[in-house]
Amino acid sequence: MKQIYSLLVTGLLLLLSFPAKADTTFVARGNPLIDYKYTADPGAMVYDGKVYIYAGHDECPPPKEHYLINEWLVFSSPDMKTWTEHAVPLKAKDFSWASGEAWASQVIERDDKFYWYVTVEHKNRGKAIGVAVADSPIGPFKDARGSALITNEMTGQTPKMMWDDIDPTVYIDDNGQAYLYWGNVQCYYAKLKENMIELDGPIRKVDLPAFTEAPWIHKRGDWYYLSYASGFPEKIGYAMSKSIEGPWEYKGILNELAGNCNTNHQAIIEFNGDWYFIYHNGAINTAGGSFRRSVCIDRLYYNPDGTMKRIQMTSEGIF
Repeated sequence: MKQIYSLLVTGLLLLLSFPAKADTTFVARGNPLIDYKYTADPGAMVYDGKVYIYAGHDECPPPKEHYLINEWLVFSSPDMKTWTEHAVPLKAKDFSWASGEAWASQVIERDDKFYWYVTVEHKNRGKAIGVAVADSPIGPFKDARGSALITNEMTGQTPKMMWDDIDPTVYIDDNGQAYLYWGNVQCYYAKLKENMIELDGPIRKVDLPAFTEAPWIHKRGDWYYLSYASGFPEKIGYAMSKSIEGPWEYKGILNELAGNCNTNHQAIIEFNGDWYFIYHNGAINTAGGSFRRSVCIDRLYYNPDGTMKRIQMTSEGIF
């Protein structure tokens, strides 16, 4: 019996680590959304009638207590049911100044260009934020600067840990001003110049209860929402404001602990009049502790006062 179980586990691990061909199309069957490889830290964007999900690829070597993420993946869908995985659009080592580690990221469109803000390891200098650019939401993407946009030397809140500068989220306000939020332990934000690859002013701190990482900005009506991973193992908490620069009022927990997974990382989008909460859990993890994750989608609902209802994580997903 043990031999049969071992063979089944080995087979599943090989399947999950086998690279999909370019433009692989599949129909979602529920959560996790992608069940043939491990995906994590989703960022999402709606553009030209499609939803795009950008995710890190948790690779699957022999079991290790370690995140192994060398590249990002992109998936698109016109209806959130039938999805296409496109060719790998970007790898951490596509940044010549980076040594690897394709951590959390987000893509945003401006003036028909697509800017991808990513977390990478900055060659013996801790985590850093880079930005890549493309003419298409599926790439190919290339380094837009030739250097990091944000480095540990610019913040230094946790110099021994060397990972202040992770999990970028970007939002373009109604007046055209772009903002970059990011952080670990401490949340930061800064304005971006119109070219989207330079800061436009000082780095400022945001005080949030039990902030860990994974900030995400979205807006509905007059309210701005700043959601983020809180504590460890992580839940998702959130705050609200009438200004993207705050002050932010904490509103509580949005998402509970994700099953079999210490981390919790969200993207929130509106598509065809409905709101969606995109996250990861460890539902198909067969090895690696909390280090092999899977992207999921569930519906997001609001209360009459604008606050968000707590997410109900489901295996059925959105259908």
